Amino acid sequence: MGTIVFFLSYQCRDNKKLFQMQFASYLFYTIHLLLLGAITEGVSYVLNTVRSFCLGSRVAFLRSQWMCGLICCLQLLTLYATWANWWSTLPVVANIAATIGGYTHNPRKIRMVGLTVNSPLWIIYDMAVGSWAGIFDLKRMEVGLSTRQRKVIT
Repeated sequence: MGTIVFFLSYQCRDNKKLFQMQFASYLFYTIHLLLLGAITEGVSYVLNTVRSFCLGSRVAFLRSQWMCGLICCLQLLTLYATWANWWSTLPVVANIAATIGGYTHNPRKIRMVGLTVNSPLWIIYDMAVGSWAGIFDLKRMEVGLSTRQRKVIT
């Protein structure tokens, strides 16, 4: 469900709708990861959920650079508190990049960060832990991102 909702989120034309759909997607991913025992990734996805809520909010502080910095710091704290192996850094770095991209409030930059940083790091992570389903999910997401990116550019 998380993958389907996330894929659909990149078909949205405005940021608020995009962040609302990502919020729902991250809830599905968080539950899935925590049930699998992937604590670092699960907690990191909780922060992604918070990020999407903040970016979709009308409260200026929640959409500010201060909140971006706070979420990035919390991602690093999550990594420190739940360290498992070296590959635990990959999803956290991917999520920090996605946070910074999201806080640009620029749809094109958000999608570019997804294609060039977030997805590759998650694919490497999924390969390191042997999650072929995760790789498949990311490839489907990249198709959605690149399709929407072409529509925005033309």
